[in-house]
Amino acid sequence: MGIWIFFFGIWNVGCAKSNGPKDTAPPPADSARVVGKARVWVTTGNQVKLLQQQPDINIKTGAVAGASRITVDFSKTLQEVEGFGAALTGSSAYLIHQKLNSAQRSQLLQELFDPQQGIGISYLRITMGASDFSLSDFTYDDMPAGQTDPDLSEFTIAKDKEDLVPVLQSIQAIAPGIKIISSPWSPPAWMKDNGRLAGGKLKPEWYSAYAAYFVKYLQAFRQEGITIHAVTPQNEPLHEAAYPSMRMEAGEQAAFIRDHLGPAFKQHQLNTGIIIYDHNWDAPQYPISILDDSAARQYVTGSAFHAYAGQVSAMTQVHAQHPDKGLYFTEISGGAWAPDFSDNLEWNMRNIFIGSMNNWSKTALLWNLALDPQHGPRNGGCQDCRGVVTIGADGSITRNVEYYAIGHLSRFVRPGAFRVTLTGSNTGGLETVAFLNGDGAKVLVVLNTDSHARTFTVADGDRSFDCSLEGDAVATIVW
Repeated sequence: MGIWIFFFGIWNVGCAKSNGPKDTAPPPADSARVVGKARVWVTTGNQVKLLQQQPDINIKTGAVAGASRITVDFSKTLQEVEGFGAALTGSSAYLIHQKLNSAQRSQLLQELFDPQQGIGISYLRITMGASDFSLSDFTYDDMPAGQTDPDLSEFTIAKDKEDLVPVLQSIQAIAPGIKIISSPWSPPAWMKDNGRLAGGKLKPEWYSAYAAYFVKYLQAFRQEGITIHAVTPQNEPLHEAAYPSMRMEAGEQAAFIRDHLGPAFKQHQLNTGIIIYDHNWDAPQYPISILDDSAARQYVTGSAFHAYAGQVSAMTQVHAQHPDKGLYFTEISGGAWAPDFSDNLEWNMRNIFIGSMNNWSKTALLWNLALDPQHGPRNGGCQDCRGVVTIGADGSITRNVEYYAIGHLSRFVRPGAFRVTLTGSNTGGLETVAFLNGDGAKVLVVLNTDSHARTFTVADGDRSFDCSLEGDAVATIVW
């Protein structure tokens, strides 16, 4: 189904519409006055509606009725939103660049990154060198076994210029303000205590060289017209694997940032953010301990989290200890192990797109932007991960549940928006989050976790509207 079809076709009602064009009887003299319209987009667990626009809802002034009420206070702003999206892994970039012809590629990128013609993805994660979703193992300074390169004279991003760089440049042409965070899976093998990309640790004698490696990386991408807005020192630092990976304890990461990476960025006048941890919700003490180091924290922008273990509330634990530092949700993948669309929609909305936002995150990013029908190309690691979209051998595009989950926020909640305060009464079964965009547009995202429809009233000061949302469905409401 093309994006134009579900954005501009003919739809069924998803939220209650008051006083429609067929309501010809005059209202009572003391009734509420219609003062505006709210627009609604709905995705249902049964896939009958997929990010489908519904008839507008009348916004009225006057007394607020409705036993189930969501009250939004747009005067009380919380964290600023930086964006929503996924990871443009080496595998994703390869498929987009090599398996689609020019017209197919242009259409897909417009659909993914243009907020008017598509879902407006506004934040990307890329891998610094190879990951478990690349075409092969590599870093930017690989040397023959037993040799080192302390001056980084062999440094090159040539591998990334094959697919990643051209795809990023095409994306920037559509979304020039897109933000990019980059994470390494491993430093060059010669810097590690095991001499391999898989597992092991960074030798302390190479901390300064590795900091210089980051600087060269950022400068090389800048020469290609690509600004990396933030880096993490290590993807999943508590996980060693048979693919590119590295263990980095919290104390080691603090020392690397405090004594090497932070000063190197300062010396070279790099404004790139340093975001720590980049691993699961189950170890919030890791970023807290680094932020407790006053010398290290001066260089730290915030902390990043994945969702393969633990609970989303861990992000609020870190916020409570260090409220001046940002929080970022940077990875979770769907896969063949969880094939049910409705269950996946609810889990992603509850935990990631609503849950992480309500726990102070500034981003919500998924894993591979695109994979093929065989869950690849793979370079070790997950054997059955699912991309946001699947690119077929013939260039066909399958939009997976993750596509719609992202779209419910990325298209409507733009970078620079602020999460705002909301309260609810008698709203059991509804998960909600609200935002105020920079242009004044107001956005409410509602997940109905019940199997039956729920009717609720949304109150915004002296204005309100009524909505009825199907069971196992999500709605984005904009006014």
